[in-house]
Amino acid sequence: CEQVVGRGLRRMYYDLGADNKFSEETAKIFGVPFQVIPFKANPSGVAPEPVMRMHVHALPARREEFEIRFPRVEGYTQSIRSNLVVDWRLPRLELNPTKIPPEVEMKRYLPNNKGRASLTSPGASENVSMGTYRSERRLQELLFDMAKAITRELVDSRRCEIPVHRLFPQVLAVVNRYVYEFVDPIPPWQRRDVFLSPFFGWVVERLVEAIRPDEAAGEAPEIPRYESRRGPGSTAEVSYWTSRPIREVRKSHVNYLVADTDKWEQTAGYYIDKHPRTHSFVKNAGLGFAIPYLHNGEAHEYLPDFIVRLTDSADSFAIIETKGYDELEDIKRSAAERWVRAVNADGQFGVWRYAVVRNPHHVTDLITQIG
Repeated sequence: CEQVVGRGLRRMYYDLGADNKFSEETAKIFGVPFQVIPFKANPSGVAPEPVMRMHVHALPARREEFEIRFPRVEGYTQSIRSNLVVDWRLPRLELNPTKIPPEVEMKRYLPNNKGRASLTSPGASENVSMGTYRSERRLQELLFDMAKAITRELVDSRRCEIPVHRLFPQVLAVVNRYVYEFVDPIPPWQRRDVFLSPFFGWVVERLVEAIRPDEAAGEAPEIPRYESRRGPGSTAEVSYWTSRPIREVRKSHVNYLVADTDKWEQTAGYYIDKHPRTHSFVKNAGLGFAIPYLHNGEAHEYLPDFIVRLTDSADSFAIIETKGYDELEDIKRSAAERWVRAVNADGQFGVWRYAVVRNPHHVTDLITQIG
């Protein structure tokens, strides 16, 4: 019985509707004693309206003219031999007490008559703050600890061939600049608190990701490491079903544009489609185009909104993001710019640019002015 019910409870469709939720699905199962299994009744006896689903796919007739190919990047390869440089277009780090509190009031757990802990219950309370940590650690000592962690990461990952005794001073200078110029502590947080978790890990991963070979000194630039199991991606691979609103488009290998927002992406898609500099474009849905980045010590993938092939040449592309509020915006932007630099340095997939637009009505000016 359990296997029969379990099979009936599996969803058939996993595409989200306009309300960002799954559509309702029902299953009719025979031969199971349902008096012992609670289920949702349908008092009206009227079956729910079937959800209209559309097939979004590449049109073979448009392939020769509008196909877009892109590299699948899973990481980067670099070798720093003499001097390291840093791409200082780094996201700032705000130590915000409303997100991570620097102090907490603690008390013995004495539940009241409702079983809940209360500050008014008997017993003394104690305030736990950063006072002891701040009094025992000197800022210079903490800077050395962070530089040591980054140096070890660069050596262990084999990205750097500089001897440790020459590498550490360079890393220490980088850490000093970031801590004093890019860290914004909001009281009661202090600057030295950036060496506590999770801030310490965030700074280390951001600086490690931003360190590059010194191309001005003749070193080889950072290049992508492409996926070995799959070749380049293509709009020809797009094929999925959706119940979201769709829009027909002209300059695309894919038959429909499917937006994740109510108006923004539809509007942006309209302006991209009609722009004279657009040769072809595609919405990044069902496409598999992803930019890798690191956050909180874990690997993530950033999915930009559009890829546009420009009329400048057959291998000229732009990645366009329509952006509202995103607390990881700076991290994703840095990841996208790193992707663009590495792919352009490799040269196998043409010339790429990355741009963010905060108002869909500015897309026309953006495409006109981009790179």
